[in-house]
Amino acid sequence: MTIINMTVNGVPRQMAVDERESLADTLRNRLGLTSVKKGCEVGECGACTVLIDGKAVDTCIYLSLWADCKSILTVEGLNRPDGELTPIQRAFVEEAAVQCGFCTPGLIMTAVEIVGTGKTYTREELRRLISGHLCRCTGYQNILNAMERIVEEAHKVAGK
Repeated sequence: MTIINMTVNGVPRQMAVDERESLADTLRNRLGLTSVKKGCEVGECGACTVLIDGKAVDTCIYLSLWADCKSILTVEGLNRPDGELTPIQRAFVEEAAVQCGFCTPGLIMTAVEIVGTGKTYTREELRRLISGHLCRCTGYQNILNAMERIVEEAHKVAGK
């Protein structure tokens, strides 16, 4: 076992982890963060995506001990005290980009990273940026609609 220190959704955590334990297992099974889904477990589907120091990462292939001294953000960390959805979450709901919900948390975390860049993207560029996510329900059109909307809204807020 190795002791690691990490910040998860703004809360400092210290815990002992097995050297072979994936961050997906730590977050989901030990910390109860159920937005972190386990799908393929080989980094192909994006269901386990969270932000680590602001970058979208597949946690099923990321060892927990690599998270030492890192800041991790999951969908639970987006929750507002008043229960309001973030603009990104609202766009996913309003654009019907959510069906079964299995892929949604990972896509939302990727959207957080995309919006955080402050850049504008074409639909084709957004398609490439979400290519590491598998969705069996929506056919991606509504997901891309939500992504385009949130990028556009972010630029309006930023005055660009």
